[in-house]
Amino acid sequence: MVCFNRNIFTFEWDTSEDTNRDDSNPIYQEKREPQLLFGRGFRAGIDVREQRRQNNFYDELVKRRAEQSGEDISAFVKARNQADEKGASLKSRDIEENDPAKRHWTEKKREEMNDRDWRIFREDFEIYIKGGRVPAPIRTWAESPLPWELLEAVRKVGYAKPTAIQMQAIPIALEMRDCIGIAETGSGKTAAFVLPMLTYVKQLPPLNDETSQDGPYALVLAPSRELALQIEEETKKFASFCQCRSVAVVGGRNAESQAFELRRGCEVVIGTPGRVKDCLEKSYTVLNQCAYLVLDEADRMIDMGFEEIVNWILDQIPSSNLKSENEDQATKEELEAKAGHRKYRITHMFSATMPPAVERLARKYLRAPAYISIGDPGAGKRAIEQRLEFMAEAKKKQRLQEILEEATPPVMVFVNQKKVADVLAKSLDKMNFKATSLHGGKAQEIREAALAGFKDGTYDVLVATDVAGRGIDVEGVQHVINFDMPKNIEDYTHRIGRTGRAGKKGVSTSFVTDEDSHLLQDLRTLLVSTNNIVPHELNSKLKSLS
Repeated sequence: MVCFNRNIFTFEWDTSEDTNRDDSNPIYQEKREPQLLFGRGFRAGIDVREQRRQNNFYDELVKRRAEQSGEDISAFVKARNQADEKGASLKSRDIEENDPAKRHWTEKKREEMNDRDWRIFREDFEIYIKGGRVPAPIRTWAESPLPWELLEAVRKVGYAKPTAIQMQAIPIALEMRDCIGIAETGSGKTAAFVLPMLTYVKQLPPLNDETSQDGPYALVLAPSRELALQIEEETKKFASFCQCRSVAVVGGRNAESQAFELRRGCEVVIGTPGRVKDCLEKSYTVLNQCAYLVLDEADRMIDMGFEEIVNWILDQIPSSNLKSENEDQATKEELEAKAGHRKYRITHMFSATMPPAVERLARKYLRAPAYISIGDPGAGKRAIEQRLEFMAEAKKKQRLQEILEEATPPVMVFVNQKKVADVLAKSLDKMNFKATSLHGGKAQEIREAALAGFKDGTYDVLVATDVAGRGIDVEGVQHVINFDMPKNIEDYTHRIGRTGRAGKKGVSTSFVTDEDSHLLQDLRTLLVSTNNIVPHELNSKLKSLS
């Protein structure tokens, strides 16, 4: 009989009546563990290490036989211990290699990556994101969800690995998400928006004579003719693989031929704000079905006074396809657009900085955008060795000749006036330097020929003004010379940014005269922030001015 007392079993019989307590029985006195065959192996469900300590049958057998025969078994014991240690080491390493948590992201497949891996990956490439719901970046082109035609185009163009901005911007764009990208020129941002844009266009029906009357599917705005033409060149590299047509509309080219191309129909229009507005006002094209918009170098467009024109152009796009300002609703609409149920406007804005005017533009036209920033905004300038040389105006030309004789082409020289650009280029030509000039006073065909000659090596030196120099991307420029100092530090920063691009090193040399005192303090601040040497002359002049 059993009674319960505070959850404890209590038995009425005396413990002396328990027959199992008879310790005199040898069965209970000598409990034997079962021996496995030849003393090897282990029993399931029992700690292996404990069994190894208790079950020494095999070791005892070897020891007894050695004693009987008089053999030295120390070598055997040592070899066995080493084998055990090696086996344990291999097992430990095998466990570690098969444990995804203990491997670096470079050793993992994409599906094995966790949030911590992606955080480390972004830190390694200096990718900073805001906005929530940001998809994981791509590590290689093979991981990107781009269509095979564009991946083949990427391979043939020779882009071995995506750049940091491409790694993050492409997945965001393919999610039909609005995006703000802060990245310096030379970071690969053109391909970062061109490839997703062509992916979007490829999913839509090809334009015919009837549907082309509603205008293009996508619009790209750039601040300068040169940049717009470079974007068109990059677009055509990839567009030919997916039968997409693009047209560049810029000033300086025959307006009627551009109108003819627009009326023939094209999926993508690339242009400067002024010429695009002109084409819309003259009804050369419309934006009735345009739902993909890219603003490249938005800060530069604002600086050049295009804010009002850009607003006017964006207002020509039907507002009915704008996503909701409510973030949850915008997310739902992005999913609908991705599934192909409805078209919503996708807006991507790329800029080197975010001044208030650009923020206003973003607030008005972008919906719950993802924010990408690549590296430290000033990091690109740290790749440029900035040299300042203080001299009189009359000494500039002689010093320029000396620098060019030592420099490796191509070299860009910046001046402030169109006339100076032409005169200086001719002077350099007489000194046996292959030089040409580029400024806004030249016809577009001549400007394009000069830039093409500089790119293909026909000219070693390009003498340019600020307006013409904006957006120029020439591979391999190792030296930029400021023959005339610009009016503000922003233009100085943009000028020297023509070198030291895409992670490469560069050199800038600036001729500073007494007329440039307004720039000295900003120059010193920039030199310090980019880890460049501050010349003694600069400190002395600042001290004398204070």
